[in-house]
Amino acid sequence: MEKTSIEQLAAIKDYLKQTNRFESRSVEHIRQEMVEAAANMPSHTDVTVERVRIGPLSGEWIIPVKAAPPDDKVILYFHGGGFVSGTCEFYRDLAARIAKASGMKVLIIEYRLAPEYIYPAANEDCIGAYRWLLANGYSASDIVFGGDSVGASLALMTLITLRDEGSELPAGAFLISPHTDLVHLDGEPYQSRAELDPTGSLEGNKRILEAYVGTRTEWASILSPLRMNLQGLPDLLVQVGNHEVLLSDSTRLAERATGAGVHVELEIWDNMWSVFHFLAYMLPEAEQAISKIGKFARAKLDE
Repeated sequence: MEKTSIEQLAAIKDYLKQTNRFESRSVEHIRQEMVEAAANMPSHTDVTVERVRIGPLSGEWIIPVKAAPPDDKVILYFHGGGFVSGTCEFYRDLAARIAKASGMKVLIIEYRLAPEYIYPAANEDCIGAYRWLLANGYSASDIVFGGDSVGASLALMTLITLRDEGSELPAGAFLISPHTDLVHLDGEPYQSRAELDPTGSLEGNKRILEAYVGTRTEWASILSPLRMNLQGLPDLLVQVGNHEVLLSDSTRLAERATGAGVHVELEIWDNMWSVFHFLAYMLPEAEQAISKIGKFARAKLDE
């Protein structure tokens, strides 16, 4: 398996430490940087991009030119961004790579963002997007959830909410660097990985929680899916870097979900950080991780 050199990784991490600390930037700054970054991302001539309205929300279909038939299989993708940022344009490159790796179309939704819209706005929008797919002719068994960072959290929270409502669940979900406990923030890697993680930190994750819950004094248990009943969830693929402060959010989730009878594939990527997949244009590890996501999605939707 091809790997990035230690020297190159050190240079990348040093750059990320200087430019991507969530806790040190305003919401406006974060959003503007996303707009600028999206304009410079790689373009893909082998996918079709179609804007779509999902009720009151905007969304985007990413459809690979060489899609694997049939056309009724879909990945519903929830983006990250600390609940305060995230657009279809910024996620188009990652979604295109996932679409091509799976051979299936990907639907990205732009759920409402904090601090303008606090909990449970994003949760409600993700559930609404799933119901929109069902109302438009897609079967639950033909849908896979995906997400990164808080988007992965939303995917997991959506699964739990749907299960508790007695709704039919999708065929599976892949979670990239998920926050699985946004309430207690007590994972040991917050200390042991503090110097290794170039983008994540305890202070940054406290800010994520504060942004989404606003002035609420009570915490909703769904914001800590790690500590909820995980029985009955569909198969999960969890990918995490071993330099993340969120490492144990993934390892503890895998342990608890497995104990609850859920099939979990846990992948821990050496020397990687949160959602390293964004650098697939230069990191072979990111290409390999996305390839595994594609394989997982195909396996779930071909069953």
